[in-house]
Amino acid sequence: MPSALALRPSPTRERSSPAVSRRGRPSSHAIDFVNVDEAGRSAPFTWRTAVAPESPEQFLGFGVPILAPVSGRVVAVHDHEPDHAGRRSQLLLLPNMLGQAKRARRGAAGLAGNHVVVAAGDRGPFVLVAHLNRDSTQVSVGDEISALDAIGQCGISGDSTEPHVHVQVSDSMNWASSQGVPLAFRRPMELPGSSTNLKSFEPETVSTAAA
Repeated sequence: MPSALALRPSPTRERSSPAVSRRGRPSSHAIDFVNVDEAGRSAPFTWRTAVAPESPEQFLGFGVPILAPVSGRVVAVHDHEPDHAGRRSQLLLLPNMLGQAKRARRGAAGLAGNHVVVAAGDRGPFVLVAHLNRDSTQVSVGDEISALDAIGQCGISGDSTEPHVHVQVSDSMNWASSQGVPLAFRRPMELPGSSTNLKSFEPETVSTAAA
């Protein structure tokens, strides 16, 4: 089945970041990447979609290889959080929100789930790739990597209602006080026949330079 990436402003822009308390705003420019079909759906709609949790395996994005968006040095890796069921049902969103405080108390592991952080320079900025599949990361702290190197697989760990990848850039790894850094794609291309929110991207497209 043909699929594409739908770019969605991260919900964390309006609440706490995947890795911080409410004092910082490292997710101010964050983007969520969701794999969808030609109809814009991340998974087929079934009766479970309306009333019950859904198996992560039925989502198009689950297990998709994730490549590094920038070159740099790996400065953090977490890979042991379980992938939980999808929660697209409106009935499940309230319980999910009520559980956010508990996840926040665990810090990055509870909110970002399995993740990789890449320092794009000696002093940053720092690129967080979050919600990866458990035990899928392919890099270690200290590795020097290039853009498009494989770093893991798309999962549904941490504060996530469906498989997707959350990307944010910040000026430090002191998540409680760091600030978000704008990120841009140098060569976005609209997919033929798609709505304008469906995009594909050429290699090495992410710029972390402040606007």
